Amino acid sequence: MTAQTPFVIGVAGGSGSGKTTVTRRVTETLGGVGVAVLGQDNYYRDQSSLSAAERRATNYDHPAAFDWALMGAHLGRLLSGQAIEMPVYDFALDTRSGRTERIEAAPVVVLEGFFALYDQALRDRMHLKVFVDADADVRFIRHLERDTQERGRSQASVIRQYLGTVRPMHLSFVEPTKRYADVIIQHGGLNEPALDMLAARIRATLP
Repeated sequence: MTAQTPFVIGVAGGSGSGKTTVTRRVTETLGGVGVAVLGQDNYYRDQSSLSAAERRATNYDHPAAFDWALMGAHLGRLLSGQAIEMPVYDFALDTRSGRTERIEAAPVVVLEGFFALYDQALRDRMHLKVFVDADADVRFIRHLERDTQERGRSQASVIRQYLGTVRPMHLSFVEPTKRYADVIIQHGGLNEPALDMLAARIRATLP
């Protein structure tokens, strides 16, 4: 890594584990250094050509739901010092909103999402890989609160999705990526000592 190459951090973990809290702490830790955050949730495939029923049937918890090519291309642009237009996903409509969010190049890039450590090509570009772990019941409660309060879904539909796809996909695809992590944060975003240790490690590792 040269002095000009952005420092890339991957933050993975199950739905509701506390990834956003950890990412926020990373951003706060670095202060004025400058951080570009890529939210993997924004890289679900565009489904505007599908019917509403077909969109609702999408398994959002499977790796195939993501636009890996666009994600990789955007990370590459940030690493080369170029800004990107990150898509903004509309979970109420189950497709991209048509809007984008401009992400400027920065000395530190954080890729956050439950599949952040899944793709080897992305992992190979990371300098620090973090897995946020939390008990399944805690993750479910957070998942339920988020999808009902922020994404306009009924409690019954969230429970069906959790039992039908979220839980089995987590066990099949997300949990196994823990082995790639350099740092595992137990108890999610509530583990203040672990967050402090992560912050110290980032400060010590940055050039």
